[in-house]
Amino acid sequence: MHLFSHTFSAPSMTDPVQSDAPVVVIGAGPVGLAAAAHLAQRGIPFVLFEAGASVAAHVAGYAHVRLFSSWRYNINRAARELLALEGWTSPPDDVLPTAGELVARYLEPLAQTAALRPHIRFGARVVGISRSGIDKAKTVGRSEADFVVLVETADGMVEQHARAVIDASGTWGQPNPIGAHGLPAQGALQASDHISYGMPDILGAERHRFAGRKVLVAGAGHSAAGNLLALVTLAEDEPRTRVVWAVRGTDLRRLFGGGDRDGLPARGALVQRLQALVQQDRLELHTGFSIHSLQVQGRGVTARALDTRKRAIEGIDELVVATGSRPDLAIVRELRTRFDPWLESTAALAPLIDPNVHSCGTVRPHGHRELSHPDEPHFYAIGAKSYGRAPNFLMATGYEQARSVVAALAGDMGAADEVQLELPETGVCSVDLVAPGAAPDAPSTKQACCGGPARANAQACCALDEEVRTQGGAGCGCGTRPSVGKASPAPNACCV
Repeated sequence: MHLFSHTFSAPSMTDPVQSDAPVVVIGAGPVGLAAAAHLAQRGIPFVLFEAGASVAAHVAGYAHVRLFSSWRYNINRAARELLALEGWTSPPDDVLPTAGELVARYLEPLAQTAALRPHIRFGARVVGISRSGIDKAKTVGRSEADFVVLVETADGMVEQHARAVIDASGTWGQPNPIGAHGLPAQGALQASDHISYGMPDILGAERHRFAGRKVLVAGAGHSAAGNLLALVTLAEDEPRTRVVWAVRGTDLRRLFGGGDRDGLPARGALVQRLQALVQQDRLELHTGFSIHSLQVQGRGVTARALDTRKRAIEGIDELVVATGSRPDLAIVRELRTRFDPWLESTAALAPLIDPNVHSCGTVRPHGHRELSHPDEPHFYAIGAKSYGRAPNFLMATGYEQARSVVAALAGDMGAADEVQLELPETGVCSVDLVAPGAAPDAPSTKQACCGGPARANAQACCALDEEVRTQGGAGCGCGTRPSVGKASPAPNACCV
């Protein structure tokens, strides 16, 4: 367990907002509702727009999935306090909820509290944000003008003025396409009837779609692992079910975290179960298989790799694409935002979370300063959306982002800058998933790059990075963006 704490001493970039307009929060998921709870506690007027018909529409889409983190990490402090005022009983801290239980036992009651319920608008999709009377090209008077939030509702378009905007709309509704280049694979449109995204309910509501079929799972993260385990379980009852796994990489050791050293035991167990399935040949594994094209042939689909030397995967009945998500930045096109060109995350946050550099699961403290846009004061993207395409977001991180941002909007810069994160240990940076036919205890040819979490340096991504920085070296690049694969010039560099 780690309690990361850091106090920033840089000059304030955020003054308390002066307008009489409310703060607009976008998205009634866990992080958006946390922001609303903090605003309510501080007596700051707000309105929350949710595109769905109920809270946490994205989370409800994978209600069957059991989360890795226990209730302890899933309940925001301000939200807990608001709920307690209404007699809510907290679930046991050490129990792992499903996503559906998170919604039913925590998020729905939170949205119904007297402090939040009057301010939430469902069926309200934000389609654009600008400044009142000022387009993106105009500078004079920009920072003093209210935001104008354009909202699509059942009654038509509505304009809402706002003193500040907190975008917590997430990324789950924007899945990355199946394709080698970050673009849809050739033929993906024609094969769309065979494709599911994210984490379909393989053992429940969508069992009929996968039972007895040949199913290809594309992706190398925990969502892909969950899908694979569900499919193998299904195959035990439906022996004709065949499970195929395609990953772009060739070094499987970097796919997951610390196994039995993972501070989230359920996540570590997932890795170990998947490793055992690979070793037991319970699924068909294709490494180095970047999908370039899909061709519908009769009732099945053939997948071909960008590397034409790879054998095509034929006779696929269903494809499950678990290749991550990306933010929808269309709504901020009229704002002067600064997003990282690689990750599409908030620019100042990108060096701290870049998955090309950081393979540890540790999350360094960050708050309103890293989430701000200097040319567009009082606009913040928080939660998964702040991470852009980076896959290493944790819910507890979003809760702390919400607390820091709301404190900054209230002008409480001491609280805003005192950023604290209590996170579980995440084990080593990588794990060996031995390919079929290899000895389970075969020695690793590459060492994990981090060697544990940093202790003092808030800019360091891990212990070895911290040590290198202490010696005057550049470290892994938490503060810079080195070329991927190049070592730091410092001795004992932690990235190779």
